Amino acid sequence: MGRRFFGTDGIRGRTNKAPMTAEMAMRVGMAAGKHFMRGSHRHRVVIGKDTRLSGYMIENALVAGFTSVGMDVVQFGPIPTPAVGMLAASMRADLGVMISASHNPYYDNGIKLFGPDGYKLSDENEMKIEALIEADVELAESAKIGRARRVEDAKGRYIHAVKSTFPSHLRLDGLRIVVDCANGAAYNTAPSAFWELGADVVAIGVTPNGININDGCGSTAPGLLQETVVASGADIGIALDGDADRLIVVDEKGVIVDGDQIMGLIATEWARQGRLTGGGLVATVMSNLGLERLLVGQGIKLERTAVGDRYVLERMRGGGFNVGGEQSGHMILSDYATTGDGTIAALQVLAALVEAGKPASEVLHRFDPVPQLLKNVRFGGGKPLENSEVQRVIAQAEAELKGSGRLVIRPSGTEPVIRVMAEGDDADQVRDVVERICDSVAKAAA
Repeated sequence: MGRRFFGTDGIRGRTNKAPMTAEMAMRVGMAAGKHFMRGSHRHRVVIGKDTRLSGYMIENALVAGFTSVGMDVVQFGPIPTPAVGMLAASMRADLGVMISASHNPYYDNGIKLFGPDGYKLSDENEMKIEALIEADVELAESAKIGRARRVEDAKGRYIHAVKSTFPSHLRLDGLRIVVDCANGAAYNTAPSAFWELGADVVAIGVTPNGININDGCGSTAPGLLQETVVASGADIGIALDGDADRLIVVDEKGVIVDGDQIMGLIATEWARQGRLTGGGLVATVMSNLGLERLLVGQGIKLERTAVGDRYVLERMRGGGFNVGGEQSGHMILSDYATTGDGTIAALQVLAALVEAGKPASEVLHRFDPVPQLLKNVRFGGGKPLENSEVQRVIAQAEAELKGSGRLVIRPSGTEPVIRVMAEGDDADQVRDVVERICDSVAKAAA
């Protein structure tokens, strides 16, 4: 049976349109609450959200759903996604919920669910909740309806936990850091954490108004950060996304440092310190070949997964890895968090910078990326990748790139699009390969 509501990262969509309506949020609360009502104890769910205007509507609807089946609710208000996972576990909750559409514009929203262990739900649990969403869920007796309360110190608890991941013998004194919080969930927590560790903090993207989240700022729009770093003479810039599980860095010259470089830095530093477990790093098929060459050259293996942080985490847990992530900036450091955490990853970058005593441009650029090109081909229907001519062109391209490059072709999981990515030492060859494959796919889909 296929999924109707859950995607690769919870339920997401444009607010006030199916499935992201108040009615659906209430039904999710009823279904998830009923699914996790196990045992005779008083059951509890914790709820966080980012700064979207629609968060009020979705939050209240979820509270109604959870309390109607007898589950107590603890509301945190705006707080990063990783804080929900952390606090769900530390507060012995049966379930955690984050209301966010991550790096999407304000008019989208989403519902992410975490289990009592602080990890995102398994496919099996999501499928069972989906079945309950469309069923008649039994409501609690009048005397057993749940209660709701707000916890005002959730941000403080999270800041304390984040700071504890920074080496105790180091300080950030003397570092000027520009932090761009995307007018999102970390607008208060990230600047506070860096300041409390001694940094001179220049904070931008910290005036959320409900509709400016990710709008021309944050990890998906680093231009403002680049300008501010250079103009203010800062040592480094840090950009988070709307729910703060993603990180992009800018060096003192305004040059962007993506997730691949950040993973390369953390993995090689942790390997040098004897802290890297699993013998390597987990990344997706989209990570640059330059990262793989860097790691292999230092005796560190790179394991690749399908695109999506949930697949990275699954492999990390299965293979005992403690570092993983995506080129887009999701950094999962399982020694400290159960999901991607941009602030914690940023502190590991800052620790390396402090210990090196060198400019960010020297410390953060660990390898030269090989030329990489990604193009999308939209199609109306059918399965163009099964076309014999398309398969012939792909096979020819693979043969041409063998030994000097890599080819990744995959259908999108959310829209009728074929994604064609190639990388290799010869930029002209990479461009030619991608264009030939895209042309063949487009003709097959015509």
